[in-house]
Amino acid sequence: MSGKIEIVGLGAGDIEQLPLGVYRRLTKQTGKVFLRTVDHPVVKELQQDGMEFISLDALYEESEQFAIVYKKIVATLLAAAKEDDVLYAVPGHPMLAEKTVQLLLEQTEVPVDIVGGHSYLDDLFTALQIDPIDGFQFVDGTDFQREELNYRHHVVFCQVYDAFIASEVKLTLLEDLPPQYEVIIIEAAGTAQEKMETLPLEDLDRTMSLSNLTSVYVPPAPADILSHQFSSMREVIRTLRSENGCAWDRKQTHESLREYAIEEVYELIEAINNEDDEAIIEELGDVLLQVMLHSQIGEDSGYFTIDDVIQRIHDKMVHRHPDVFSTNDTGKTWDELKLEENPEAADDFLLQSVVTTGPSLQVAYQLQKKAAKVGFDWEKIEYMWEKFNEEQAEFQEAIEQTDREEMELEFGDMLFVLANIAKHYRINPEVALAKVNQKFIARFTEVEQQAREKGKALKQCTFAELDHYWDIAKIRERE
Repeated sequence: MSGKIEIVGLGAGDIEQLPLGVYRRLTKQTGKVFLRTVDHPVVKELQQDGMEFISLDALYEESEQFAIVYKKIVATLLAAAKEDDVLYAVPGHPMLAEKTVQLLLEQTEVPVDIVGGHSYLDDLFTALQIDPIDGFQFVDGTDFQREELNYRHHVVFCQVYDAFIASEVKLTLLEDLPPQYEVIIIEAAGTAQEKMETLPLEDLDRTMSLSNLTSVYVPPAPADILSHQFSSMREVIRTLRSENGCAWDRKQTHESLREYAIEEVYELIEAINNEDDEAIIEELGDVLLQVMLHSQIGEDSGYFTIDDVIQRIHDKMVHRHPDVFSTNDTGKTWDELKLEENPEAADDFLLQSVVTTGPSLQVAYQLQKKAAKVGFDWEKIEYMWEKFNEEQAEFQEAIEQTDREEMELEFGDMLFVLANIAKHYRINPEVALAKVNQKFIARFTEVEQQAREKGKALKQCTFAELDHYWDIAKIRERE
């Protein structure tokens, strides 16, 4: 014999809040009555009326993760329902923040009916004196992600029934809100035992009034507190480009901003080379500014928005990492997956995909990386050095012949081979040269400083003096 599962809600407070229909259903049940938890005011009063229940609280003690507990509860109920009808009682309303109910509704083994219950949201809105039409978010304190939270709306966390959960909620909120930001703890909303306490966010897990009837209310945050969020950045750029915005920003185009994009990327590279975290933050912001400006220009022109930019890179990363985001890993290479996104590129010549507008040394590096993927590369590093020596000899010959054009070509050949050698050792030649440039600047500046200390300008120093200062600069650099 197979039964069914009926689900009722016990409300959010005392028995006065329990709907009469639910009370009658509970008292008339002849089969098993399961409780997700006995920690509820209504249960004690129903027990005094002689009702008997099967508590599922023990399952919470067996597992540390709520997801596992909920699955065990569902399995227990389904097993019981295969023998007879089951009545399952949960706090509040069955359709409000009840993961076990959602899991039961998803399964198809046993029929499930929602009988009813009283939601405490009406009482909550009344107690807080807020109108949800202004924007409202209801969050399970035991199962949420920071990215889901919208601080511009009224936010209410339910199931904050112990200090551990309160601490997790607090730590997440502190990622976005200041420690002194005031939140409200609501206990047993709408009942005679209703309590409300306003306190700083940093004290959220230090209160003693936490139970199954506890909720935490986070009022909408002012814009200045949310300036670190992406939506705020987008609004700033939109305002700058608006009719009443900045004249300089309004007149910019994709073409006029090109030089700044290049400049900002190189400043970021310099910050990375200097291992300066504050500068990296600053320069990443400048790079992001370029992305936002170009996206806003696209939106103003009606061609694309920042949403399109984000979706494109999101879809690209997911598609190119099936081993991470998919259960069906085809084992295809990055290039094969990339080709799936643009099948027409299969007819392109191999080197057409290399962008040639960047620094020439970087282009040489990328060209040889691409050619090497199809086997066009030296088998041994020794052959590369032999090739370099050959190009060096040809360069020397061009010098002797005073052939300027040939000198440029042969010198370029040497650089091209060096880029290939760098590829062999997995060194980006552009990055390597940038580091050396910075090292030269630092050392030469030290040389100039030493000359000034001697009361001399650089032009007044002999080469021997400058070379001596250079050696000192190298020693100080190592120190």
